[in-house]
Amino acid sequence: MKTRCLVTLALLVVLAAGCQKSLKSTRTFRLPDGDPIRGKAAFIALKCVNCHTVDGVELPKPTEPAEKTLALGGKVARLRTYGDLLTSIVHPAASLSDALTLQQQKKMEKTPMPSVNDMMTVKELIDLVAFIQPRYVRLDPLYEIDYPTGP
Repeated sequence: MKTRCLVTLALLVVLAAGCQKSLKSTRTFRLPDGDPIRGKAAFIALKCVNCHTVDGVELPKPTEPAEKTLALGGKVARLRTYGDLLTSIVHPAASLSDALTLQQQKKMEKTPMPSVNDMMTVKELIDLVAFIQPRYVRLDPLYEIDYPTGP
């Protein structure tokens, strides 16, 4: 019985320690709402249009070759969260490393996306996310798959 109490107490201590907030936690971090119209203007001004298209939005054509452009928005299996998009913009290598296998990462020394952190304001960042995030639509896996029809 004494051993069982000690094991239970040890388990409770471990669980309580796991509940402590990390000093790097972003759980309580909140940004104000952005303006999608200003976000579109920032997207063009920061030259994001050189390498990106945005689903359903008329923008200047990318200047990079098609194999180097990335479409944002559209139907996706997993919606991009606010945090996903913020990270993709301010730390694109982190998002890239999440999407690539270890072997692919070794071949690429860095992300092709240049850092825009010294060129944009926090307000522009917030507006960019407000512009991009609503462009993602969750793909319904049961109805969106093109199944082959008969012989």
